[in-house]
Amino acid sequence: MERLSGLDAFFLYVESPTQPLNVCCALEMDPSTMPGGYTFDRFREALSARVGAIPEFRCKLADTPLNFDHPVWVDDDDFDLGRHLHHAALPAPGGRRELAEMCGQITAQALDRDHPLWEMWVIEGLQHDALAVVFKAHHAVVDGIGGANLLAQLCGTEADAAPPRDSAAGAGAAHPLQIAASGLIGTALRPWRLAKVVPATAVTLAQTVLRVRGGGHTMAAPFAAPATVFNGSCSRRRCVAFAEVDFEDIKTVKNRFGVTVNDVVTALCAGALRQYLQHRGELTDRPLVASVPVSVHGESGRPGRNQTSWMLCRIETHIEDPAERLRSVAAGNGAAKDHARAMGPTLLHDWTQVAGRTVFGAATKLLPRIPLPQKPPHNLVLSNVPGPAQQLYFLGCRLDGMYPLGPLVAGAGLNVTVMSLNGRLGIGIVSCPDLVSDLWDLADAFPAALKELLNCSERGPGSQR
Repeated sequence: MERLSGLDAFFLYVESPTQPLNVCCALEMDPSTMPGGYTFDRFREALSARVGAIPEFRCKLADTPLNFDHPVWVDDDDFDLGRHLHHAALPAPGGRRELAEMCGQITAQALDRDHPLWEMWVIEGLQHDALAVVFKAHHAVVDGIGGANLLAQLCGTEADAAPPRDSAAGAGAAHPLQIAASGLIGTALRPWRLAKVVPATAVTLAQTVLRVRGGGHTMAAPFAAPATVFNGSCSRRRCVAFAEVDFEDIKTVKNRFGVTVNDVVTALCAGALRQYLQHRGELTDRPLVASVPVSVHGESGRPGRNQTSWMLCRIETHIEDPAERLRSVAAGNGAAKDHARAMGPTLLHDWTQVAGRTVFGAATKLLPRIPLPQKPPHNLVLSNVPGPAQQLYFLGCRLDGMYPLGPLVAGAGLNVTVMSLNGRLGIGIVSCPDLVSDLWDLADAFPAALKELLNCSERGPGSQR
């Protein structure tokens, strides 16, 4: 068996009917490349031949009332692919808007915790005989990088790539007494973990205070974000929209301004949000604040599926000039990265390891009753997941587009996640229709925002409007 880390378990404990914590990705594909021709049965056979090599697809949660620690992962001895692979068709005309509407319905549904926490929907009926696949996994199973790695195991550089011959070892089995006994050990170690994390946190806070008093730059502060339409209460419903831009254009702006791809993506999001809010007459004179997950895979040395830290970044929507906006974003991102680096890659993980299920349960009940600042903790979640640079085939079908879809968390009713694929940047946007009824207006603003950045980069990084 494999014990969930505190951060993995956190995503289980804070999930609610209005906050499903699913990590999703919508794939657009050309099925004509599938060896032998596409049929759903042939697609299912291709997936079945690869499931044995991917342990995450076959593990499920296990627990016992005597367990005082987090649940564990065990192999599902009754694994049935039919519980996870679904078949659907879009209504006419079968365009991206119809696909996005179905994606919203899929992302809004919680996964069945009695079985492995993932689903795959094969969706037919798209225009031009295209095929879509929507992959969904619980955040306890994967973070953004982990989800991309799972999909990568179903891809190949050739349409007729052979499946792996050998199965990979899974989480194994566990007796209820074994789960309870190892849980007692984990619970007994928490005071020792707390004794380690408290001094480290105190040092981090002291460094932050000294940085501020010394005039140094820090990441954006929580509960300093302006109120926006995205910061109301979400219902169970979700709405989705897609955008796509040329990744070479992103790199052109990056090279001309001497910034990073992440800086350009953040400025792109800032430009799109500025246009959207300005059109609605809701543009604020202060920057929006985004929570940005930061992958620490290979850095933390901590257990668990989620290897992520977080930082708060200013989305400079209040700056009119796109060149100035990009420079300000780059400076702010640099300060946020330095601040996050000073805090260390394991601080979040270490604190979640200290807390048990009782603490998490009490916190979820008490926090809504504690008076908090009127300003929201953040406005949106913005994530950039590295994607493949070459042409790939998903179970034999040529992969033409990828649109990652992240969850809505902690009072932010907007998630913007981007992923590159073969020279294109796919942008997945998720919100709640009870907050926003025109999410496609925001999606349509992304190409215009990139054109704005390209125009000012042609005039040179020092130019002004």
